[in-house]
Amino acid sequence: MHCLKPLAVALAAALSTHAFAAGNTLVGWARMAPDTFADGPTSGQMTRGNAYGTYLPPYEHRQPVQGFSAVLPGVDGSYLYMSDNGFGGQGNSADALLRVYSVKPDFRTADGGTGTVSASSLGNGLPLERFTEPARFTLNDVNGKLTIPLQAEQPYYYGSAAFPPVDPSIRFGRLLTGADLDIESFREDRNCALWFGDEFGPFLIKTDRNGTVLRSEIPLPGVYAPQHPDVVAGRVQANLGGSGGFEGMAITPHGDRLFTLLEKPVAGDPADRLRINEFDIEAERYTGRTYFYPLQAAGHAIGDMTAVDDYRFLVIERNGATATSGVPFKKIYLIDTRRVGNGGVVQKTELVDLMNLDDPSDLNGDGDTRFTFPYVTIESVLPLDPWTLLVANDNNFPGGGGRELAADATELLKIRLKQPLAGLRMDHPAEQDHRRKRCERPSSEHKAG
Repeated sequence: MHCLKPLAVALAAALSTHAFAAGNTLVGWARMAPDTFADGPTSGQMTRGNAYGTYLPPYEHRQPVQGFSAVLPGVDGSYLYMSDNGFGGQGNSADALLRVYSVKPDFRTADGGTGTVSASSLGNGLPLERFTEPARFTLNDVNGKLTIPLQAEQPYYYGSAAFPPVDPSIRFGRLLTGADLDIESFREDRNCALWFGDEFGPFLIKTDRNGTVLRSEIPLPGVYAPQHPDVVAGRVQANLGGSGGFEGMAITPHGDRLFTLLEKPVAGDPADRLRINEFDIEAERYTGRTYFYPLQAAGHAIGDMTAVDDYRFLVIERNGATATSGVPFKKIYLIDTRRVGNGGVVQKTELVDLMNLDDPSDLNGDGDTRFTFPYVTIESVLPLDPWTLLVANDNNFPGGGGRELAADATELLKIRLKQPLAGLRMDHPAEQDHRRKRCERPSSEHKAG
């Protein structure tokens, strides 16, 4: 893996201040089947199957690969996708490992391509047959840095003999699970460390490039989710709804500041406003600067937040509707913090309507030249160049109902924008190569899970 210290890319086109979401085009499409698994401890022992009677748990000696909630660039056309907490809740995900997978899509385009997705090597991006160890790493607290209680410290899941014994590999490697943290976002800083945004605290978790935790969890001052240890112990009251933590998190191009975006409002804030907090990576503390993201409607949620430059960010906003239930709202906005004071509301411009993309080549083969992306949760966006975005859904395995009454697949999209992202700051290819070599993991280095 490599760090992401960007180089400014000068562009002549200017970004208009009005909405320009129409006219964006699907130029690449790939699909990962719902039943994509990696080896690992038996999972799904505390969860239920979907309403369609397919992919029923438990999954013996297997871990679902999917539930993609964040993405970073990989090597040679691959991408690093972070799977979230497992099966949707703290109470059913104690046997789901927190992992990052190297994924290589062969996008179907107007010029060809299979539209399939394969595992790939973390080190060189070469395709692999399966999501075995060279294609992944697992978050772990082998050095005992976290202060929160972990499943790895228990003989039985949830500390009760009413549940199965904790898998020996989890206990031995102090592997982190979906009952420990609900990670929904991750970024890489200029020192090659990884930062994960969690929803149970909400906490920031710092690891090395192999997923080993480097320090204790960092709370957001004054904000408490229902699963926060102080709430569980009765010392404070929760003021953030469940699954309302760091769904989005951006890092500045220089890799020195994080901007965390909550998925739900904090008690006392307006119902249609979400907090954005600035975090100083070198000091490892929040700066006190806060902005507010204005939702299009109370009850909407965000799926991701990605930096364009030091002041502008892409945000996915969506409702919970799908093609089989309600009227889906799935859009990407460009927000701007310039000329916004501390505690102010950011400026917001609609960039992409994911329910209305041109698809002249019918890349997904549905017989329609209009492409829609109606999944419940769309949780990753990555600018590939000033004209192109990579977008993917979280399929909430084994759930479904996004496109049809069946388990959802994971779809990866390449979207060509009608107008480019002016001033997008990206790695120069030579800088990418330099960073990749500096941050690559030695072959002898331990990789948990």
